[in-house]
Amino acid sequence: MAEKNPEKGYIALLGWAMGAIEAAERFDRRYVVVAPEWAEDYCKEHDIPFVSWNFERLNDRSLEIAEKLKDMGVDAAVPLFEEVVEWAGAINSVLMDNPRLHGQAVLFRDKALMKRRAQLGGIRVGIFEEAHERDDVYRFFKRVNQTLLKLDGDTEDPIHLKAFDKAGCLGHRMIKSAEEIEQIPDAEYPLLMESHLDGWEFAVEAWVWNGKIQFLNISEYVTLGYSVFVPATPELESWRNLITQQIELLIKTFDIKFGQIHPEYFVTSDGTMYFGEVAYRPPGFKAFELIERAYGFNAYQASMLVFDPKTTQEEVDAFFPEEVTGAKGYAGCFGVYPRKRVVSKLEIPEEVSEHEYFDFHELNAPVQETVTKRNAFGTHWGLVFFFGDNPHKLRDLLKHQEELDYYV
Repeated sequence: MAEKNPEKGYIALLGWAMGAIEAAERFDRRYVVVAPEWAEDYCKEHDIPFVSWNFERLNDRSLEIAEKLKDMGVDAAVPLFEEVVEWAGAINSVLMDNPRLHGQAVLFRDKALMKRRAQLGGIRVGIFEEAHERDDVYRFFKRVNQTLLKLDGDTEDPIHLKAFDKAGCLGHRMIKSAEEIEQIPDAEYPLLMESHLDGWEFAVEAWVWNGKIQFLNISEYVTLGYSVFVPATPELESWRNLITQQIELLIKTFDIKFGQIHPEYFVTSDGTMYFGEVAYRPPGFKAFELIERAYGFNAYQASMLVFDPKTTQEEVDAFFPEEVTGAKGYAGCFGVYPRKRVVSKLEIPEEVSEHEYFDFHELNAPVQETVTKRNAFGTHWGLVFFFGDNPHKLRDLLKHQEELDYYV
């Protein structure tokens, strides 16, 4: 464990992520893990500072945990996954005596409110509406295609359906025909409907301190829900100045003074930027681990740094490397989902295991033989990691993984 600096902030990590806990152990900030009671025995066994709390739907008891942490001397709460973002906002509003932080967190959690706030700030978004029942989806699908002047016999433009409050790809469906609307379970309503945006989709991980970007990474999607790598290719990086301007507008619109944000955008061939959504927590697909592999700094520690109100500008400047040129290589991962409907074993393809860019994998043997149909973006059985010095070679390698069988 690293020596802790009592002059610096005391950080509460909300939720459970071993990567974050291990990073906190090696960092100079005091910390405490706030997680459900099932984590208590593990924390006691490994001398991890721990407060038990079950993160159910936000309610009057949120003040109880906020006041408990305040009495302990905690300075900031850092959310580790989507479901605790609103909790972090509520707790930080008490710890930092700033009621607006809770309202801000609500915007990050509710995708419909988020899009409306973005529009009010002059950020370009696609068409969106809320659906409370199946007929709403039919009407939206029809209206979008009428707006695009589609005629009978033309290929219809798809729409996207997303859960209001789930992370990233979870609960995300692309609807390409009216027939597919019937397959949406009633339990998924209400949901958000969005028009399809053509363009290059990418994500950003930005660390904000004192209202300004301290480090900005561009993550390039190879195939949404399957593969991503960092830093991006020179072609996508050529839009960095425009992307930075858009993130600065986002920070201003959502009044973000500190923290780590994970927005997604589309850029068209003429440089038009469309806002997808923004999260106020670590991204999925092990993006923090990819950033550390590429740049060498720990992204969880970076988040603790920018959440800490006792951090100095000198610390921030010393912590982050140069963007793009500070990377020692390109790191990417692929989310494996079986291509066969019946499988019996895990078998890493020889061309993968012997490839110079292959790093490691986190795949396990199948626990069942029958493979259910992949019903949402981002669903996978585990990740395979790659690292190399050529972004185009890595991109093509990640794309090629879609043709391989890891489970046979």
